[in-house]
Amino acid sequence: MQSGISASQELQAEFNSLLSSSSSSTFGLIVGIEKESLVPITTLPSNSPSFYGNLASFKNHLQPNVALYLLLKRHEDEPRLAAVTYVPDSAPVRQKMLFASTRLTLVRELGSEHFRETIFANSADELTESGFKKHDAHSKLAAPLTEEEQTLGEVKRAEQEAGSGTGTREIHLSKSFAMPMAEDAIAALKELKQDGGRSVTMLKIDAEKESVELVDESPRPSSITELSHAISSTEPRFTFYRYNHTHNGTEQSPVLFFYTCPVTAGNRSIKKRMLYPLMKRAVLDIADREAGLTLEKKFEVEEPREITEQSVMDDLHPKMTTRTGFNRPKRPGR
Repeated sequence: MQSGISASQELQAEFNSLLSSSSSSTFGLIVGIEKESLVPITTLPSNSPSFYGNLASFKNHLQPNVALYLLLKRHEDEPRLAAVTYVPDSAPVRQKMLFASTRLTLVRELGSEHFRETIFANSADELTESGFKKHDAHSKLAAPLTEEEQTLGEVKRAEQEAGSGTGTREIHLSKSFAMPMAEDAIAALKELKQDGGRSVTMLKIDAEKESVELVDESPRPSSITELSHAISSTEPRFTFYRYNHTHNGTEQSPVLFFYTCPVTAGNRSIKKRMLYPLMKRAVLDIADREAGLTLEKKFEVEEPREITEQSVMDDLHPKMTTRTGFNRPKRPGR
């Protein structure tokens, strides 16, 4: 399971009724999440012999700020069902993450053999006749993917769509997220520019408070090795580090950025896979606009131990290779 949430007995019973009912009587089932359980909300009656003719049956249930699941009878032969995850842009951040991380659990607990496809929608327009047809056209062009690959693909697309910050202390991402950054976090970023100030500023996301916050500990690593040991090996981190070092006899102090997301049991959830990548660009924008930081290099790794002195130096000061001219090979017999 992705989120620790399971299907309730009520949902199992309603789902079995959906499977056994005829298409002329029942079109689908709306599902929600309550108290750590997947629960049935309402059954959708069939008002038309065609799939598109029945789409109006759930129109009044779609709200611009409430996520839900739609289990719809879409196909004539088995597997007949489509599992739709509806996560509108205006829904609360925690709700978005919860529904995104639980969508695979829903299908698995009810029986993946009953579902031909899973669909992720951010607006009611995507759940109209034209919206479903666009989805079908896209699916024909795309290579077949597993459910996990589809979900991770959505994470990558969300990251690519993440917009820049606004220059204010509230971080805006595309149309989907708004998350404030704590004042002490911004102040700590500014200290990286000051002589004798911080050498490192670490940030984390508090999903409950929906904010980017300063990590309490304030290490003062004097080397990349010490830095890698100071970064959490169990939780994701955004780390800004002023790297004081000497190269070719010259003292340098570039500011580096490290995004780490350890692969531990607590971080395998889609929720964290989505939230940190989505916030990364906005955090970088705040560091630039509000703190005035110029980053020399950005590094992205899973485990902090992957950050080594050698890898950082190789990236900061790549070795120059000497190009040699092309020597024409001698002709045979000479």
